[in-house]
Amino acid sequence: MKIRKAVFPVAGLGTRVLPATKAMPKEMLTIVDKPLIQYVVDEAKEAGIEHFVFVTGRNKAVIEDHFDRMFELDATLAARSKQAEIEILARDQPQAGAMSFTRQQAPLGLGHAVWCARDIIGNEPFAVLLPDELVLNTPGCLAQMIEAASKLGSKSNLIAVEEVPEHLTHQYGICGVGKRHKGGRMFEVDGMVEKPAKGTAPSNLSITGRYILQPEIFKILETQERGAGGEIQLTDAMIGLSKTQKFYGVEFAGERHDCGSKAGFLRANIAFGLARADLRDGLRAEMKKYLGR
Repeated sequence: MKIRKAVFPVAGLGTRVLPATKAMPKEMLTIVDKPLIQYVVDEAKEAGIEHFVFVTGRNKAVIEDHFDRMFELDATLAARSKQAEIEILARDQPQAGAMSFTRQQAPLGLGHAVWCARDIIGNEPFAVLLPDELVLNTPGCLAQMIEAASKLGSKSNLIAVEEVPEHLTHQYGICGVGKRHKGGRMFEVDGMVEKPAKGTAPSNLSITGRYILQPEIFKILETQERGAGGEIQLTDAMIGLSKTQKFYGVEFAGERHDCGSKAGFLRANIAFGLARADLRDGLRAEMKKYLGR
């Protein structure tokens, strides 16, 4: 099962981190020295993704600009012999034609955002990555999922899952745990429910922001009714698809950071800063000084 394309839903308003996102897309908020969206694109590149599909909305043009070349900046850096900076920009520059952008136009939920990419994806399996969720690990979360997919049938769907506290399961999409795949970190999904009522969740494994889906999901999303929050929920469509195709949960290695919340955003900056060899010692020293006050 070759996964060539990935969808990045980036039309959200980022209301959990207002006022920072009033005029700035949340996907462009920086973790250390890179915007969120660059981290997830890098994760997709590492996993072998060749085409990157962004589902955008109003005031999101800066995301497209970020992945374009800026000739004035290139010329200025060259004139000032800023070779290190030139190499950083060249490393992050996508190939021409490797990125597509389409508009969602209305905030109708994650399922609707994925459906908006249907014509660009076509009739092939694809990945979905939510840009406000980062996983700190090498290899990345999507690479682990694609490796897991290589052991399954061609019409398999995969979701990344992680444990959450029992008393918080009502805040997440939750999956049931079926037969374990040999290897231990993957299992057949035995049911899914979006934000179950307290005490009714089939497990404490939440569906996180990484998916590998078959193109048949688009037909279901086309007529999917609105669910939790009055939105077209991707989980509801996956439940429909699970009637004819298998879903597998992948318990990925790594530390997930919810950068869509203020506390999660701050935590991610510290974690990713400490993971950098060029910043680790200085950051630790500054933290010790601050905590010692």
